[in-house]
Amino acid sequence: MRAARICAFPALFRERGAALEFVPGLANPEARTAALEPVTRTLAAEGALTAWRDERYAAAAAHGAAPAFLIERAAARYFGIHTYAAHVNGLVRRSDALAMWLARRSAAKAIDPGQLDNLVGGGIAAGAGVRATVVKEAREEAGIPAEVAQTAAACGAVHICREQPDGLQLETIYVHDLELPAAFVPAGEDGEVAEHRRVTLAEAARLAGSDAAGEVVTADASLVIVDCLIRHGALAPDSPHYLALEAMRHPQPPPRLTCAP
Repeated sequence: MRAARICAFPALFRERGAALEFVPGLANPEARTAALEPVTRTLAAEGALTAWRDERYAAAAAHGAAPAFLIERAAARYFGIHTYAAHVNGLVRRSDALAMWLARRSAAKAIDPGQLDNLVGGGIAAGAGVRATVVKEAREEAGIPAEVAQTAAACGAVHICREQPDGLQLETIYVHDLELPAAFVPAGEDGEVAEHRRVTLAEAARLAGSDAAGEVVTADASLVIVDCLIRHGALAPDSPHYLALEAMRHPQPPPRLTCAP
């Protein structure tokens, strides 16, 4: 359905076999980016996208590679663009165990309103790096000073691939652990977080698997939490579903239409 809608813009796209590609006249990233702007505005006006962000993502063969074009963040899923994000597990080390800070997303958020989330998390905009995104989001979502956020330890990445009402969420999430002082209390600055909760790792595991009203954790954050639990030994290898949970962190993307440069 989305492919058919995209093909209704013949000045931009053409079909070639099972693929969609830009017409030959759009031969450079700047031209493609400019041509996509009215298309994404039209799709937004039709209600096909989530809330407009006025922020662009880079469409590239790999993270950090030269982009084929830039596209409004709200349209990335519609076009099946591989996106990237940075999340941070806010951890507190106690004498007997680790605790974890979770955030509840504002009810006004366009995606997953009211759901529980990692303490810090955000998409990596075009031209921004992983570390810069961590520092920016840590300040805005939890009031964490830059010098503290800079100490977050990079712990690899997890991947999410799922069909959503607005398209395909194909995202790589760079995972970080940040140990915070026991006395620290997060305080959001951008209005995107409704509350914060500090829980044990066992409680974090329960919440990640819950479907109870008011306790649903976003799919993205659930993967990051599972990753954290495995890395810190809170899920033992002989635990039920251990291998299934391990496999969930790195799913294989399904066959999909591509939009060649």
